[in-house]
Amino acid sequence: MGNSPHKRKTAVRIAFGNKVRLLRYQLGISQEKLAERSNLHTTYVSSVERGERNIALENIINISKGLMCSPKDLMPE
Repeated sequence: MGNSPHKRKTAVRIAFGNKVRLLRYQLGISQEKLAERSNLHTTYVSSVERGERNIALENIINISKGLMCSPKDLMPE
């Protein structure tokens, strides 16, 4: 199995995933709970946190709502 483009980790994807994970930890919720709050699948949230997803705008909004933050709070600097 090759390194498909949608699973290729990049610095931006990793930084975004790290922000998601940090905010999730700060809320004290599991990936499962975040997925439920975001109306996404748990494996999707997991792959976002690992930096494997080039996440769509709609999913950024969904995750920010699940984390009770602004989408801009998830953006890498």
